[in-house]
Amino acid sequence: MQSSDFHTIVLLAIALSLGLLIGVERGFKYRDQKEGSRIAGLRTYGLISLLGAVSAMIANQLGAFLLGVFFIGLAIALTASYVVNSTRDRASLTSLIASLLAFSFGAMVMVGYVVEAASLAVITTLLLSLKGEMHRWLWLIEKKELWAALELLIISVVILSVIPNEDMGPWQALNPYEIWWMVVLISSISFVSYFAMKFAGAKKGIMATALFAGFASSTALTLQFSRMAKQVPQASPLLAAGVLFACGTMYPRVLLVASVINPELLQPLALPTLTMAILTYLPALWFWHQGNQSVPENVAPPASPLSLWSALAFGALLTGILLLSAGLQATLGDAGVLLLAAASGVADVDPINLSLSGMSREGLSLDTAVLGIVIAAGVNGILKAGLVSGIGGKVMGMKASIPLIVASIVGLLLATYA
Repeated sequence: MQSSDFHTIVLLAIALSLGLLIGVERGFKYRDQKEGSRIAGLRTYGLISLLGAVSAMIANQLGAFLLGVFFIGLAIALTASYVVNSTRDRASLTSLIASLLAFSFGAMVMVGYVVEAASLAVITTLLLSLKGEMHRWLWLIEKKELWAALELLIISVVILSVIPNEDMGPWQALNPYEIWWMVVLISSISFVSYFAMKFAGAKKGIMATALFAGFASSTALTLQFSRMAKQVPQASPLLAAGVLFACGTMYPRVLLVASVINPELLQPLALPTLTMAILTYLPALWFWHQGNQSVPENVAPPASPLSLWSALAFGALLTGILLLSAGLQATLGDAGVLLLAAASGVADVDPINLSLSGMSREGLSLDTAVLGIVIAAGVNGILKAGLVSGIGGKVMGMKASIPLIVASIVGLLLATYA
């Protein structure tokens, strides 16, 4: 047997297995019906997928249009069966569509899209099996939640796709794509936290959102949780814990990124950053324990799933901060490294961390690089403390801002004198 023949057999077997995968789900769902009462079962879906594969092979030899002819012929046959059985209350439009997809997956395998076909077959089977759950979710969704989902799709899928991804403006400091991405991120965290609280309860939902958003943007999460604390004050202990967990994650991430770029930074940077992390995580654990004891599980989520105006306001603030940072850099040059680090830390720690870590390999002293990185992280922590105090109210401000300020001050002292 030639290798090409063996390869063809393998592809045919894959095509057959994808049809059988869909057939297993359909057959399991209708397993209680009598034999012959179903439009399609396990064997039928396997054969339909195999038909798609064979059709693709024939079309490859005699003309691509034949694949369309086979597909249309199958669609007509299935539609006729659907029409006949619809009078007997046995028809399923979902099964008809699944059959056409099985044919398409089989054809995709033979034309080289094996991974794509397998992935789509798994997703199709999952969607078919989640019929009951999806219908229950649909009944639970309110009109305002549907509109919020559509708004989120518009600002992320539609607007984000047309915004230019290039530096522009004074000092080339503004990238519209990156600024709008922060708006999308804040809105997404708002959306996720709303539904996490609605379906998982306040305790699990808040912490799940904190873990989800902590690796993406602790600043965005701080803004959203501070807003939620104003609307749902009884959840303040858990919201404060979530903010501190997300913010505490920033410090080990800073250490990891800097050490990857310049391993010599690991030792001098470890003490201040890990100390800042500990000083943030410890109160987070305490507030989490306190919240689990005092916050009721039936706390209602915020009134709206989407905080678009808050996200837009933060985007405007970020634009001003970026202009200020670029202005300082252009005015002071390399002599203002530490001042630049402080200005950059107001917006984001990662860019200045990458910059200083790289500069430390090209002549910048390790002490200056470490101090600059810690200054950026400390200023960023103080900014978040200001957001919490200014937006979240007195209770939330006291719980979350004090640990952030203490961690920033201790980290700066250790970087300066250690």
